[in-house]
Amino acid sequence: MAPGRAEMSAQDPMLPQVSHLQQRQQENHNTFSFVCPSPLPAFAPGQFSMLYVFGVGEVPISISGSPLQPELQTFTVREVGQVTRALARLPEGTALGLRGPYGSAWPLDQARGQDLLIVAGGLGLAPVRPVIYSVLAERERYGRVWLLHGNRHPRELFYKAELEQWAAESQLDLRLIVDSADRSWRGQVGVITDLLRELADDRDFAPERSLAMICGPELMMHFSALRLLEMGLTPARIFVSLERNMQCALGFCGHCQYGPHFICKDGPVFAWPDVAGLLALKEV
Repeated sequence: MAPGRAEMSAQDPMLPQVSHLQQRQQENHNTFSFVCPSPLPAFAPGQFSMLYVFGVGEVPISISGSPLQPELQTFTVREVGQVTRALARLPEGTALGLRGPYGSAWPLDQARGQDLLIVAGGLGLAPVRPVIYSVLAERERYGRVWLLHGNRHPRELFYKAELEQWAAESQLDLRLIVDSADRSWRGQVGVITDLLRELADDRDFAPERSLAMICGPELMMHFSALRLLEMGLTPARIFVSLERNMQCALGFCGHCQYGPHFICKDGPVFAWPDVAGLLALKEV
């Protein structure tokens, strides 16, 4: 089943709607979250919006809040460029522009009645967070749920209060790992495929009834998907989220063309068979 799509605004899709930055929270040294009252249609988990900082420019950011609160859009942003650095300096109450939501969504309908494996590397936790909210709100509609999250270092972790809450609850199986650690870290050290190797030995893991959603750096997604295939998942049961060079969100500018696909229109969520060959090519 192809990833789903939510309704887009009937207004001019290039015209931002004005909102205001609220509830800014610093997540770690270079990552922050904030909330905007949404003048836009409801979003589906996995979609993104375009954020416009007046006088600076526009940037695509995955929506990381709860789809159960469509009147709000939450964004988690890492400072990596001119627009995101400008966003980081904005005080609460500042006006900014929003347009969207855009793109394909995680296949939650297909996941119902199945075991669900969510694999998130680094900032990739933000685009799958709406999936976690949706699943926990209808927990009885899903089987086992695993959340595997890897990061470079304990200081890079974010959503720390929620991670602690999810770890304390029994509604999902949370497993964390970091590439390198300090003395404060009591968890595992390694890469996220180490967690997948452990899961393969879990008696409760059944590939024939499992569906995987992967988000993170492309190299991590590539090797995670290969490991899942080795574990017995069929390609059609693996989904990944890509975010590459999106600028217009409508497929006009061509900046996000990825082989035959436009990430903003055909993605960012793809079934693995649609992009497996492209992710394996260093030149693409």
